[in-house]
Amino acid sequence: MTHIDIHTHLNIAAFNDDRDEVIARTRAGGVGMINVGTQLDTSRTALELTKKHIEGVYATVGLHPVHTSKSYHDTQELGEEGKAFTSRGEVFDIDVYRTLAADEKVVAIGECGLDYYRAEETTKQKQVEAFLAQIALANELNKPLMLHIRDKGDGRAYYDALSILKKDARVRGNVHFFAGSIAVAKEFLELGYTLSFTGVITFAKEYEELVSYVPLDMMHAETDAPYVAPVPYRGTRNEPLFVKETANKIAEIKKEELGVVLEQLRANAKELFGV
Repeated sequence: MTHIDIHTHLNIAAFNDDRDEVIARTRAGGVGMINVGTQLDTSRTALELTKKHIEGVYATVGLHPVHTSKSYHDTQELGEEGKAFTSRGEVFDIDVYRTLAADEKVVAIGECGLDYYRAEETTKQKQVEAFLAQIALANELNKPLMLHIRDKGDGRAYYDALSILKKDARVRGNVHFFAGSIAVAKEFLELGYTLSFTGVITFAKEYEELVSYVPLDMMHAETDAPYVAPVPYRGTRNEPLFVKETANKIAEIKKEELGVVLEQLRANAKELFGV
């Protein structure tokens, strides 16, 4: 592998028609991937993909905070079949997830955390409960956390998550698709948590100061495919292969040789996730 996409979703509905082909061209392009579970169904699929595609394909299992209560219907994630596939408001079953997470190809627990972007105050407690349960499982299995944290730009979700992690987590983790402030980044870095960046950095200049600030040995590149395709693929379905564009942009912002950046990103993924 020359590249590793540490957060992608080939396990969801957007890839139902050509999943194997996407994996084949990704691997042919020298890119490894971690497929991230968002609920029980997609967590199982992520693990199944590691059995079907042995080399360079890894999984996480977890419950995304938006799936802890009945949520909007994302056709890319859940398909177009209708109400039966709308988020059911899953309760995290630690025994079921423990069985999945025990597999050696499961390299993290999550994506879990707090999402206040669409949440109402009455649903936030469910998110906290699921988050705490997944932290407990990660602690038990000594596997890192794959964190999803999103707010409305006020920092509340990040600071609430930090408070929980400082009190309850005994493992490290990564804050995927980090979009917080430098002050928030500093707190996560001080905890030993890495931050990952998506293709958004290829077209949103406001990320440049943040990417410059985060040490190269504390960051990862990701796609969050099928979402947020980078330049020059904007407007199309994102794929793990496109993580190369994010890595290129990191090198450009850091004013560092691409080979040096790629070597460090691979080392970071190995150090945290063992991939």
